[in-house]
Amino acid sequence: MTITDVRVRLVAKDDSKLKATASVTFDNAFVVHDIKVIEGTEGLFVAMPSRRLPSGDYRDIAHPINSETRANLEEHVYKAYEAALEDAKNEADEEILVMEEN
Repeated sequence: MTITDVRVRLVAKDDSKLKATASVTFDNAFVVHDIKVIEGTEGLFVAMPSRRLPSGDYRDIAHPINSETRANLEEHVYKAYEAALEDAKNEADEEILVMEEN
């Protein structure tokens, strides 16, 4: 299975541990939404979409079966997250430039 698209939406709240959500498309045929990029105590990590059980625990709705697939998915999500951060920074820089020119 090949990852053919990753779309990242940054979370605007600076104090939130949730930094972004992602949608990952496989083989231009199957998409998984609500993959989360979270700031943990040891840095960023990718959390798969999950639901809360009546017991209060969470169970993944979709997840990689092996560590190689997980590593590949995480790598793609992290790259897309970094690109989204760079795009947001560039947009903010452009807005400041426009404001300074006026």
